[in-house]
Amino acid sequence: MSRFSTRRARVATSLAALTLSALALSACAGGSADEATAAADDESASHGDITLQLSWIKNEEFAGEYFADSEGYYTEAGFDSVTLVPGPSGGIPEIMSGTADISISDAVQAGAAIANEGAPIKIIGATFQANPFTVLSLADGGDIATPEDLKGKKIGVQDSNMTLFNALLDANDIDPSELTIVPVQYDPAPLLNGEVDGFMAYLTNEAISVEMEGFATTNFPLAENGMPFVAEVFIVTDEKIASDREMLKAFLAAEIKGWTDAVNDAEAGAALAVDVYGKDLGLDLEKAVAGSVAQNLLIDTEETRENGLFTVSEKLQKETIATLERAGITVTADVLFDMSLLAEVYEQYPELIAYAG
Repeated sequence: MSRFSTRRARVATSLAALTLSALALSACAGGSADEATAAADDESASHGDITLQLSWIKNEEFAGEYFADSEGYYTEAGFDSVTLVPGPSGGIPEIMSGTADISISDAVQAGAAIANEGAPIKIIGATFQANPFTVLSLADGGDIATPEDLKGKKIGVQDSNMTLFNALLDANDIDPSELTIVPVQYDPAPLLNGEVDGFMAYLTNEAISVEMEGFATTNFPLAENGMPFVAEVFIVTDEKIASDREMLKAFLAAEIKGWTDAVNDAEAGAALAVDVYGKDLGLDLEKAVAGSVAQNLLIDTEETRENGLFTVSEKLQKETIATLERAGITVTADVLFDMSLLAEVYEQYPELIAYAG
């Protein structure tokens, strides 16, 4: 069972009470029924239909989004619909082209797009306080546990993760010529059949899948090897922040409630992935539960318990920027991050900060 207790009912009740109080205060201040009605209309303003580009397939990685959708949090926040578009995708082309309003990505890809292409984008929140990337290897194979172990090895890297892997090499002073990069997709089969010695993977996904197939594995977590940065970040364009600020705040509030449920009930989040949102993918429930539990360890931190989900402290921002700098990606925190929307959400709904039992 999850080590967290559900607070869904309490959060919903508190939010409803806060909304009613705000409406009452507005009515008293204005002194007229018309003004009170206008305030109520503002609270329930429709944000229409939006599209969220996911970074991966519809597995347990997006449990918070599934809760936000299935529990009606998006609807309560004023959305007619929130379309969840599966990846894999870095998410940046979609928001730049306008095919998505918000994308889920990681700080390295976002920072590289800003530094190298001048992309006018910002991170407005981060689900994972620590990135889940790892170089996965078999214990009786590549057994990659240290930077030195990477040398002389064949490492399978997906095209979308090349920037990230090159950053890892840079952070650990490894010249690309000291190993062989093998283009792969996301299925770890090349690792299992011996085509590669290491495989770019997620601690919360492929690393679990391989272990469940009976293989002893070794992980080389990027977060513990010179690459601390936030991941599963929400990215939007600067123009979207300027023109749709209230919509983005409503989205973040709904997401906070969805991920509160996901952190408090890993099993239920996994079941939503297996039985509903990823039903056609043939997902395994046991693996999905293991993935949900693993990713909650990246979400539930001392920082988020104190300041709320998705927050990125100044310290973590600096660590992220330092990681990018070591990898040759030059960008400043004020250009990469805009945490003001999230701050406004928590100022308006402070009860959303408390989520873990």
